[in-house]
Amino acid sequence: MSRKQKTMLVQILFSAFLFAVACFLPLSGFWKIVAFAVPYLLVGFSVLKNAVLSVFRGQMLDENFLMAIASVGAFVLGEYPEGVAVVLFYRVGELFESYAVGKSRASVSALMSLCPDEVTVLRNGEWVVVSPEEISVGESVRVLPGEKIPLDGTVLEGFSSLDTRSLTGEFIPKDVTAGDSVFSGCVNLTGVLILRAEKEFEESTASKILALVEDAAAHRSKSESFVTTFARYYTPIVIAVALLVGILPPLFGSDWATWIYRALEFLVVSCPCALVISVPLSYFGGIGGASRKGILVKGSDRLEALAKADTVVFDKTGTLTKGVFEVTSVDAEDPEFVLEIAALCEQFSHHPIARSLREGWGGKLSEERVSDFEEIAGFGVSAKVDGILYFVGKEDWLLQKGYSLPAAQVSGTRIFVANQEKCLGVITISDRLKETSAPSVSALRRLGIRRVVMLTGDGMSAAQAVATECGIDEVRANLLPRDKVAALKEISATAKGSVVFVGDGMNDAPVMTAAHVGVAMGGIGSDAAIEASDVVLMQDDLSALPKAVSLARKTHRIVMENMIFSIAVKLLVMILCGFGVANMWHAVFADVGVSVIAILNAMRTLSRK
Repeated sequence: MSRKQKTMLVQILFSAFLFAVACFLPLSGFWKIVAFAVPYLLVGFSVLKNAVLSVFRGQMLDENFLMAIASVGAFVLGEYPEGVAVVLFYRVGELFESYAVGKSRASVSALMSLCPDEVTVLRNGEWVVVSPEEISVGESVRVLPGEKIPLDGTVLEGFSSLDTRSLTGEFIPKDVTAGDSVFSGCVNLTGVLILRAEKEFEESTASKILALVEDAAAHRSKSESFVTTFARYYTPIVIAVALLVGILPPLFGSDWATWIYRALEFLVVSCPCALVISVPLSYFGGIGGASRKGILVKGSDRLEALAKADTVVFDKTGTLTKGVFEVTSVDAEDPEFVLEIAALCEQFSHHPIARSLREGWGGKLSEERVSDFEEIAGFGVSAKVDGILYFVGKEDWLLQKGYSLPAAQVSGTRIFVANQEKCLGVITISDRLKETSAPSVSALRRLGIRRVVMLTGDGMSAAQAVATECGIDEVRANLLPRDKVAALKEISATAKGSVVFVGDGMNDAPVMTAAHVGVAMGGIGSDAAIEASDVVLMQDDLSALPKAVSLARKTHRIVMENMIFSIAVKLLVMILCGFGVANMWHAVFADVGVSVIAILNAMRTLSRK
C-alpha cells in the first residue's frame, strides 16, 4: 500500500472501532449523537468536503454528494448507526478501488524498467553523472558496455552491438557505429559509445512506451461508453424516483419519517459506483495483467476487440520465423574446413554472425592458432590461422578486394571465406521457424479462432513450407505492401468477428492499420509501429498472442459479470426498499458491498494465470 492508502486504512479501522464502541454503549440524547458523530466525521469528513466541492463544480449527482445527503439525512432522522455505516463502508470501497488501481499501475510500471537512473554526460570538458531528465538535446553522453541507452540519439564515436530486445523484440543484436541512430532502452553489449542526444528524455522511445500505457485509458471500450451513458441517465432518474418516494406518500397521509428514510435508501442504492468503478478497472486491470506477461495493449477498446477475435493473419519473416542467424548451408570443396576457418577467425568477435559461425562449426576454438586479428566494422574480419591470412566477411567487402565470388544458390545472408589467392567457399546463414510458432497457432485454434492466414512477400514455395510446419492452411504469397492491405480487407469482409494482424511492426504499418487489431512483434523501436499497432508483444514471443486473446476474453467476461450483477442487485434492492422490506443496511450493501465484490472480481484480471 502507498502512504495515502495506509492512512486511509488507519482512519477506517479507528473509525470502525469507535463505531462499534458507540453501538454497545448505553447512551442516549446528546451523548449518543456525539458518540456516533466522532467516527462519522473521522471517516466521512473527506466525503462531506468533496460533496461541497461537487456542488460548487456543478456536479451534484456524483457519489460523494449522494453519500453525504444519505448519511446526513440518516442522522437527522435519528438513525445514527446507518449514517455512520454509509460513509464507513463507502470509504472501504474507495480503499479497495485505490488499491486495485495502484496494483494495476504497479504491474504496468514493472514492465518498463527501460531507463537507467544515472547518465554520464560531458560538461565543461569533464564526464559527470546526472539524471536522464537533466540531459539536453545536443549534449554528449557516454554509454559503457552493459549499460542502457538513456535516450534517443546519434552515435558520435565508437562501434558496438546493441541488445534491442526490450524495445524491438529482435534477438539479433544491432550493430551501430558513428552516424547511426540509437533508441533509449537498448542495452550496449560490446564497445564504448559516445552519443549525441537527439531527443529529451520525455520524447525518447522508452518514455513513449510509458506514455502509451498511461494514455490507454483514453481509448474507451464500448462497454465503458455504455456505462458512462447509463450512469448519466440512470442516476438522475433514480434521484427523481427517490424524491417522489419521499414526498408523494406523505402528501396522502403516510408517515414523513418512514418515506424520507426510504428515499434516502434509494439515494444510497442509486450510486452506480459498482459499474463506474469496476468496468474501467476491469479493463485497466486487463491491460496491467497483460503488461506483466510482456504484452502492451494500447487501450480498453483494443482489448475488447481482441476478445472478439475470429481471424488471425500472420506476416512470415520475423513473425513466424526467428530472424536469428543460423548456418543453413556451406558451399565449398571442403565445407568442414571452410566452416572451421570462419569460426577460428571470428572467435574474438562479439558480433552475432560470429557467434553463429562458431556455433555452426561446434569445434574447439584455439587462440594459439590465430594471429593478426582485425575486425572491420560492418564488413567482416581478417586473421591469420596457422600463419595463413584469411578474410571472412560480406560480399561487398570481398568484391572490393577483387575476389571472384560464386552466384547465390539459396536465400539467406552469405558470408564468404577467402585466403589471399581465392574465395574458398560461402556460408549461408538464415533464420528458421520459431519454436513457438506452430504451438501458438494450435493454441489459437483451441481458443476458437476460426481462420488462420499467412500473408508474405516471399515466394509461394518458401511460404508454403513455413505454413505447413505451422499448421496454417491458407497462404497468400508474393505480396507487396499494398497487396497485403487489399488481401486483409478481403479477409475482413468475410470475418464473423475481429481480424487480428500480426507483423514485425516495421514494414507492416499499412496492413496493421487496416486490421481491427494490429499486433506488433516487439516493434516498439519504430515510430510507425507505435502509431499503427494496437498490441505489442514486447518479448517477440508468439506464445504471448494466445495468452493475449485469452486474457482479453477473460477481461470481457468479467466486465459482463460485473455489469449484470451490479444492475440486478441494485434493481432488486430498490424494489425491496420501495415496499419497505429492505433497510439502510441493505442499501449500503447494494452500493458499497456490490462495489467491493465487483472490484474484487475485476482484480482477477491481474492474476498471473
